[in-house]
Amino acid sequence: MTVRHEGLTVDWLGYATLRLAAEDVVVYIDPGRYGVLTGEWEPDSEDIRHPPSRDYRAQDGDVVVVTHIHHYDPDGIERVASEDATIVAYEGIDAQAPGRDLPTLEELPYEIRRVGTKDSLEVGDVTVWSIPAYNVEDGPNTRPDGTPYHPEGFGCGYVLNVDGTRVLYPGDTDVLPGHRTIDCSLFCPPIGQRFTMDRHEAAKLAATIDPRLVLPVHYNTFSTQEIDSKAFAADVASSGVPVVLDEQ
Repeated sequence: MTVRHEGLTVDWLGYATLRLAAEDVVVYIDPGRYGVLTGEWEPDSEDIRHPPSRDYRAQDGDVVVVTHIHHYDPDGIERVASEDATIVAYEGIDAQAPGRDLPTLEELPYEIRRVGTKDSLEVGDVTVWSIPAYNVEDGPNTRPDGTPYHPEGFGCGYVLNVDGTRVLYPGDTDVLPGHRTIDCSLFCPPIGQRFTMDRHEAAKLAATIDPRLVLPVHYNTFSTQEIDSKAFAADVASSGVPVVLDEQ
C-alpha cells in the first residue's frame, strides 16, 4: 500500500525501511536487513501484520539516510540508491561496522555525508537534520545487566524536509525530551518495543507533537517486536491525530 500525504507518496517496505517520494526527489530511510528487500524475510509468528518481503531493486533514491550500524546494509543501499545518490549516515557507523564484516562507508560508490546527533545539511532540495536517538540507562529497553541496546552516541534519528513536508523519523530510541518540541507533518515512530519506544509511548508522543499524520514502522518484523498495531492506531486516533497502517 502507498500512503499519500501532502504531495509525498510514502511506503513502508518492511522493518525500518521507508520510502518518501516527491515530484522530483526520492528519499529512503534505513533500507534493508533481514531479507525485507531480497524476498527472504518470513514472519516467525502467526497472523503478524508486516509488509511482505520482495526482491526490491528500484535504484531510484536520490538521498539515502542511515541512522546507525543496526540499519547499515550495503546491499540494501545498493538496491535503493541511484548511481548519483547521496548517502547521509551517522558518523559512528564505520567504527562499528567491522564486527559485521561490512565495507566502510567510503568503500560505497556514492557521495557520503556523515552526521552526528545534532547536525543539519542540504542535500539537493532535501534538508536533513540529525537528532539524538538512544535508550536511557536503566530504562525499559536495556539488556539484563542494565546497559541500553542503543546507548547515547550510538546513532541518530532524522527530521527531513522533503518538498516542503517535514518528516520525523526518530530512529531506534526511547522517547526523549527533545522529541516533544519537534514540529513535523508526518511522524514515523518505531513501535516495536524492547529495542525502541513502545506503542503506548509513541501514541503519547503523537498526541503531544500533533502531526498531520502518523505512520508507524519498525514493528512485527520478529516475534520480539510483535505488537497490536490496531490498538496503537486506536490510541493515536483517540487524541485526534490521523494515523494510517501501511501493512499491505
